[in-house]
Amino acid sequence: MASTVRLALFALAVTAGLATSGLAAADAQARSAHARGVKAGSHHGQSGVASWYGPGFQGRRTANGERFNTHALTAAHRTLPFGTRVRVTNKVNGRSVVVRINDRGPFVGGRVIDLSNASARAIGVSGTARVNLARL
Repeated sequence: MASTVRLALFALAVTAGLATSGLAAADAQARSAHARGVKAGSHHGQSGVASWYGPGFQGRRTANGERFNTHALTAAHRTLPFGTRVRVTNKVNGRSVVVRINDRGPFVGGRVIDLSNASARAIGVSGTARVNLARL
């Protein structure tokens, strides 16, 4: 009798643990998607400060393994998958460019994307700028 009760309690604990871990996993996945902030087809996506990089990185390997080309329309983002295309719109002048994510960054607090020199020039960024991101 005691072993049956123990077995039932064990089964209940395991079931509760699996249900809780499933909920926790679903919650973590939802938080992760929210943290990325850029949804496919989103018109309001993520916004923040963009910067550009390039000097000293030309020809060096990016995080996805390809060679960095400061003249290509590419960018670095902390969490978006490599190969993701993102429309970056300068909030001040309304100019936009479509970039491909091929690197990780930016590593400066408060920034949401690092643009290649060509990408930054396409939207009129010479240092930093407030931008909107929309995943395509």
